[in-house]
Amino acid sequence: MRVFVNAVPLEVAKGADVRAAVGALDAELARKVAAGAAFVTDARGIEVGPEAPLAEGSILRVVVSARRAGGERDADA
Repeated sequence: MRVFVNAVPLEVAKGADVRAAVGALDAELARKVAAGAAFVTDARGIEVGPEAPLAEGSILRVVVSARRAGGERDADA
């Protein structure tokens, strides 16, 4: 079935979840989602979990957090 991740059309298996769709686009993005360094929203901007099932035509956007992991301080802080 066709879904869209970050405006890229992808073919994924029927019954695929968000994790599979993001992984089909970019394995590194999928790792960031799994680690909590990124999250996924639907076409309305509502956050969806990686285990959420997809329907034909689903539109997803992966948002990578700009915050530094582990409480690292910014050079200007």
